[in-house]
Amino acid sequence: MAALKTLTLELENLSCASCVGRAERALHAVEGVDTAPVNLATETARVSFAAPANTESLATALDRAGYPARRDTVVLDVFSMSCAACVGRVERMLKATPGVLDARVNLASERAFVTFLTGSVTPEALSAKITKAGFPTIPRADSSTTGPRNKADEARVLKRKALLAAALTLPVLVIEMGGHLYPPFHHWVMHNIGQATSHWLQLIMTTLVLFGPGRLFFAKGIPALAHGAPEMNALVALGASAAYLYSLVSMLVPVALPPGTANVYFEAAAVIVTLILVGRWMEARAKGRTGEAIRALVELAPDEATVEVEGRMITRPVAQVITGEVIVIRPGERVPLDAEVTEGESLVDESMITGEPVPVAKTTGSAVTGGTVNGTGALKARVTAVGPDTMLSQIVRMVEDAQGARLPIQALVDRITAVFVPVVIAVALLTVAIWLSFGPNPALGLALVAGVSVLIIACPCAMGLATPTSIMVGTGRAAQLGVLFRQGDALQALQSVDVVAFDKTGTLTEGKPSLTSFKVDKGEDENTLLAMIAGAEAQSEHPLAEAILTGAKARGITPAKVEAVQSETGFGLSATVDGKRLLIGSQQFMAREGVPLSDLVDRADPLRGEGQTVFFAAVDGRLAALIGVADPVKTDTARALQALHAEGKKLAMITGDDPATAAAIADQLGLDHVVAGVIPGEKLQTIADMQAKGQRVAFVGDGINDAPALAQADVGIAIGTGTDVAIEAADVVLSSGALSGVVNAFDISRRTMSNIRQNLFWAFGYNVALVPVAAGVLYPLWGVLLSPMLGAGAMAASSVLVLTNALRLRFIRPVLEERP
Repeated sequence: MAALKTLTLELENLSCASCVGRAERALHAVEGVDTAPVNLATETARVSFAAPANTESLATALDRAGYPARRDTVVLDVFSMSCAACVGRVERMLKATPGVLDARVNLASERAFVTFLTGSVTPEALSAKITKAGFPTIPRADSSTTGPRNKADEARVLKRKALLAAALTLPVLVIEMGGHLYPPFHHWVMHNIGQATSHWLQLIMTTLVLFGPGRLFFAKGIPALAHGAPEMNALVALGASAAYLYSLVSMLVPVALPPGTANVYFEAAAVIVTLILVGRWMEARAKGRTGEAIRALVELAPDEATVEVEGRMITRPVAQVITGEVIVIRPGERVPLDAEVTEGESLVDESMITGEPVPVAKTTGSAVTGGTVNGTGALKARVTAVGPDTMLSQIVRMVEDAQGARLPIQALVDRITAVFVPVVIAVALLTVAIWLSFGPNPALGLALVAGVSVLIIACPCAMGLATPTSIMVGTGRAAQLGVLFRQGDALQALQSVDVVAFDKTGTLTEGKPSLTSFKVDKGEDENTLLAMIAGAEAQSEHPLAEAILTGAKARGITPAKVEAVQSETGFGLSATVDGKRLLIGSQQFMAREGVPLSDLVDRADPLRGEGQTVFFAAVDGRLAALIGVADPVKTDTARALQALHAEGKKLAMITGDDPATAAAIADQLGLDHVVAGVIPGEKLQTIADMQAKGQRVAFVGDGINDAPALAQADVGIAIGTGTDVAIEAADVVLSSGALSGVVNAFDISRRTMSNIRQNLFWAFGYNVALVPVAAGVLYPLWGVLLSPMLGAGAMAASSVLVLTNALRLRFIRPVLEERP
């Protein structure tokens, strides 16, 4: 069997679960397709396929289904081509790349024009492939893609439409419903405006709503109906047009309707369109954030690099740097590409990779990673990876893969609507047919009344409001408690979580080293020694120096004046204080300098067991003090973990930190499982392994290195004090940084989902009970036929009930405050 290829495609026109189903069926119909999950939230399809399926056949299938894959074009500058054979080879390589639809190469201009499916491949990947074949290639910046599509423009358009629709609907609602709620207002309207003028005003306003902002429902819904695949747009179009046309007939030709049934329901048509436009606007705003994590990752890498060429320093775009060239990294700059240090010493902040706050010493032979931040020393390094092979690019791909995976829980309302819409239409048509066949005179009028009543009363306003209103109120209250839900799906997914996994640094701990232990040998003065050490560290650039200085100041110690401070990267430092030689550093440093060991060394082991970093100070060749620095556990961590344990959750730690330190913290906090010393890809794989065992995992982290794990987890929870990338990759963000927010997130999830189930139960019950009444089942017994006016009233009442129930979520209290 041929090896499977995988493509990620961005699709157009996806609006609900039925669209997803049709797109998936279209892809699966292509011979050779293995899997093709479509993600409504990200509007992407991830297709695994083998021959005879290819990029063109997949694109054609999606085009025919009405969900075309987005196309993009890039212009590549291709060098070193010398003949037609070179052109042919480059073209064949480009066309053979999964995702490429067409490629044209021009020998004279040395350019390639490539058309590809957006999201399936990048210009950088195409350039790297051709460069590797011996034709150095650079994508033109003005033609290359820049990451996920930004939906901000779409959200702005929907916002304008929703606000315009609301402005036009409000007068209609006030004129028509105001009189029902406050009879004197009805008399005022009749006396000053008149019924005919009132109806004409409502007609004009509603017409503007339906054929202005609401036109999109008809533009999408009617064709869907014509193709025999009705969806939400179709039902909105039918419901709104039914109310509108019925009102139009009642207003212009009332004699065509049975006596007493000629009423206008313009407000129902306008309100339906307005409410759903508001919902669409909110949805577009949420979707607009899905690509920000990847854009933030991409922006970490510098655009330019300083390259050493024959002794000269040349600034060049990163895309033009090739493997093996030597780059110069000045103090404070970001490392442009993965490389190996050839000259210089410095401390590099690698928190984006390791998640640890302590910069790492780099000397000749050390590896540096693109996107990390150089400290105060200058470095020269030989490039080891470019383009898609860099660590940063791999992290980007992991985030994309995790975000593009098909969620096991789909939006409940979309699934219901996929069945509900055609059933309602069928019931309405059946109602009309039965009345026309068996109804008394005037059968046509009664059939129209019953059919329109079914469509109006079954319009899914309450069903559509059941989920979003609960989510709005629940997440709004959650925000007040420091819990930000970026994805509504997280509210549902949290319900089935079995394991809550945490990063260590900055999540369970403060993320900032502090002086936790200071012990002196017999006969030594503690304050004097600490003043000497603080004075030396004040002239050090080591990240732990700040912890010692802060600890000394907290104890009221003034740093002593020191001289001749010399630092040895990775070992320690030496200085002269009042004529005495002071050494500060590791146990290995002391042994190298010939300092005799004392019982202080034995006293260090228990501190290391508690997760502290230990080093020593010696004065004139004699061991004098032991210094312990650690990243302290957050004050609320233990209580939050106890609360999660009480809810039956298993707790795990997945960290890039030292295994001994991680084990010490885990023992202190009573965690169930620990995985330490892992890089970002291994964090993701650890979570994937848990999921493979049937466990549903929530991951809590704060660093760039946590982004892939946050995206892979069933629910990603980011600490708000962490990096923007971690926050953008997460489903839930704790804005305060307190882990009590994790407990609140689970509680709000449970309460909100319970509220949604209550709302949906009412919405279903309402339809099950009243649709038959609207169809006329009571007419043969009691002569009762529900008019469209009462149907509109019942529909409004059901929506009010759903909203009122959802508003109860405003009174949720913090869980830990409720417990004794």
